[in-house]
Amino acid sequence: MQIFYEGRDVAEIAPGRDGAATLTYTPDWQRLQGAFPVSTRMPLAVANHGAGEVLPWVANLLPESQQLEMVARATGASQADPLALLASIGRDTSGAISFAERGFARMTVREVPDEAALERIIEELPKKPFLVGEDGVSMSLAGVQSKIGVHVGEEGMIAIPIDGAPSTWILKPDAANLPGGVYNEALCLRLAQLVGLSAPEVRLGRAGARRYLLVQRYDRLQQGDSWRRLHQEDMCQALGRLPSAKYERNETGQRGPTVRDLVRVMRSLDPLRGVLSIFDYVIFNAIACNTDAHAKNYSVMIRASGASLAPIYDVMCGKLWPEITSKQAMSLATKWDGDYFKGRHWQREAALCGLSPSAALRRVESLCKATLKHLPQAVGEVIAMDPDAAHWVREVERYIAERVTFLVNGLAEQDPEATTWARACLEEMG
Repeated sequence: MQIFYEGRDVAEIAPGRDGAATLTYTPDWQRLQGAFPVSTRMPLAVANHGAGEVLPWVANLLPESQQLEMVARATGASQADPLALLASIGRDTSGAISFAERGFARMTVREVPDEAALERIIEELPKKPFLVGEDGVSMSLAGVQSKIGVHVGEEGMIAIPIDGAPSTWILKPDAANLPGGVYNEALCLRLAQLVGLSAPEVRLGRAGARRYLLVQRYDRLQQGDSWRRLHQEDMCQALGRLPSAKYERNETGQRGPTVRDLVRVMRSLDPLRGVLSIFDYVIFNAIACNTDAHAKNYSVMIRASGASLAPIYDVMCGKLWPEITSKQAMSLATKWDGDYFKGRHWQREAALCGLSPSAALRRVESLCKATLKHLPQAVGEVIAMDPDAAHWVREVERYIAERVTFLVNGLAEQDPEATTWARACLEEMG
C-alpha cells in the first residue's frame, strides 16, 4: 500500500520476506528538501523499516474498541488487519499522512445544511463511525470516543470534508455515560490556555437535543485557500507501543508508558523546551483531575527540522463522574491518587526523570496559583458559549479548586533525599 503526503509519494508498506509489514521510503521523498519522517522511530536516513516500528505506528492511527469493530463491519476488513482498515478510511488521519489514496490541500466539503441534519449525523456515529462508507468520506481518528473530523467555514457552517480534503476541527458529541463531558473538556482546555500551556481553541454547539464540542486541529494550517496538513504522532507511536499498552497499568502483561518515558522521548527530540513542557502537562493533568492522561493523549509535532511537543488535548476532570477511577493514568513516584500527591512525590518523580526536584516543586506551586487565578475566567467563558454549561462547569470548578488545595498543602511534605530514592528505585527496576 502506498502512503502519501498530499500529492507526493512518501513510502510503500508491503509484506517483507517473513510476511511482516515493512515500510520503504521512496527515493524522491528521501531527497526532497522539507521531507519529514512518518515517525520519530523511522528516520528518513534509513530507507527500510520493519514490522516492529511499522505496526505500532499504523495501529495507533485507528479507532479503538467498539469504534474499531463498527469500522471493520462497515468496510468488511478484519479488526486484526490495520492496513486493510486504513486503506478504506485512512485518507485523512492524525498528522499529515494519507493511506492508499492521495489527500489534498484544497477544501472540498459536503455542507451540513441545518441542525436537524447535524443531529442525525451525531445520532448515527456510534453505528457509523466517521460516516464510514459514505461517498467521498475517508477519515480515521484514534481513540475510543465517538467523534468526527469536520470543517468549520467562515460563518460557522459545519461541513464534512470529502475527496481527500483535510478535516480542520474535531466534533465530539455529548455522551450519555459522561454527562456534561463536552462542557468539562471545554473548561479544562480553556483553562490550560489561560495558565500558559499550548492548547487548541474550543467551541460549543448544539444540534437539536444534542450538544457537542468542537476542538480545532492543531495539525492543520491554512495557507490562502489551501489547508496544509502538519505531521504528528502520539507517544505510543513514539515509544513503539500498541494502543492496548497506552496505560501504565494495562492488560498486556507489560508495564505501559510512564512519565519518565515521556520525558525521555522529549529529551531525545527537544531537550531545551520539550522536557519541561511535558512535565508541565503532567502537572496540569493532575490539577485538572484528568485520570485518562495515557500515552496516546500526549503527542509530538514532526517537521523536517526536528520534533517538538504538541499542544495538550483530551483533558477532562474525572471527578465529575463518581464511577470513573480516582487513579491517574500514570503514577507519580509509584503513587496513583492525585489527592495524595505530596511534595516528595513530585521531587522523586522529577529525580526519576533526571529533572531538578526543587524546580519541580516550584513549577507545581506556580501552575496551582495560575489555576486559581484563571479558573473563574475559564468558567465564565464556557458559560458564555452555552448557558446550559453552568451546572457542569461549576462542579468541575469545585473539584479542580479542591485538588489545587490538596496539591499546595502537600508541597510541604518533602524528601531531601529524593535523588537517592530515585536512584534506588531505578536500580530495583533494573
